[in-house]
Amino acid sequence: MSQRSWFVLMAVLLIVLLGAAIGAPLHQGKEKAPETAVEEDQTGEDAIPVQGLWTLVRNSDEVRLLGRLVAAEAMGEPYEGQVAVAAVLLNRVKHPSFPNTIQGVIYQPLAFESVLNGHIWRVTNLSQANRAAQAALNGWDPTYGALYFWNPSKPVSPWIWTRRIVRQIGSHVFGI
Repeated sequence: MSQRSWFVLMAVLLIVLLGAAIGAPLHQGKEKAPETAVEEDQTGEDAIPVQGLWTLVRNSDEVRLLGRLVAAEAMGEPYEGQVAVAAVLLNRVKHPSFPNTIQGVIYQPLAFESVLNGHIWRVTNLSQANRAAQAALNGWDPTYGALYFWNPSKPVSPWIWTRRIVRQIGSHVFGI
């Protein structure tokens, strides 16, 4: 992890802890329209489009859990596809039809195959998945607000095909 990434992570954690300590909610109502910028890490690797800070994170455990879900659900997918999986989860957190926490969405019954089969706890290489999760937390949503993703080459419930597909990234399609 680069020094800058480590600093950003520590700053986010400090803000979350301070918010919890004073008992103030970190997020109320809808987010403002995001300002778009591009952030590049110190190593000069992939530029991360940043559309505004996403602050509905309750604690650092949720950030790590999001990274694990991305690693388990999007293993072998391109970086943008990993960000997209994290963005779908965050879109669900913000949507009234889903639980309003990262943990609540991840553990929603039958929501994610990797939770059902325990793969979420067996993933080991988390560095890129954690980076992708952080990019989504920073506001990058390559899915344009999608609430669902699936691999069309794998068996899925016929219901999922009633969702309007908005994008395909790697082997996943993303729908609303």
